[in-house]
Amino acid sequence: MMAINDEDEIRALLGEPRRIAVVGASPNPARPSNGVLAFLVRQGHDVIAVNPGHAGQTIHGAPVVATLADVEPPAEIVDIFRNSAEAGAAVDEAIVHGAKAVWMQIGVIDHEAARRANDAGLAVVMDRCPKIEIPRLGLLR
Repeated sequence: MMAINDEDEIRALLGEPRRIAVVGASPNPARPSNGVLAFLVRQGHDVIAVNPGHAGQTIHGAPVVATLADVEPPAEIVDIFRNSAEAGAAVDEAIVHGAKAVWMQIGVIDHEAARRANDAGLAVVMDRCPKIEIPRLGLLR
């Protein structure tokens, strides 16, 4: 299986509070990553933003670090807001990081990176958004 498309598996991944690293999080309210990060914080997840240009700041109360390697303890889910061409590097970092899952946002598609993550034992969600999936699956807190 390359990417999780089963609603029960997505429900299990998002159904309880998780430590989530948002790679490519932006402090700009006009950016989708900003709204998704705020939503995940409101849902009770332990969110860490990853953006080297804003390290040391906070976004919606979430600390910002420069790299995924700076997230301690490791995140369970790495939510990737990078373009498809750059997603593979973030997936490879997530594998090294010890994440349990990678989540590539809507429009972020990298089948080869998904295969590497899957081969490393990570759950993979691709071309979906937790801000859409959580309410759709009745998981709002």
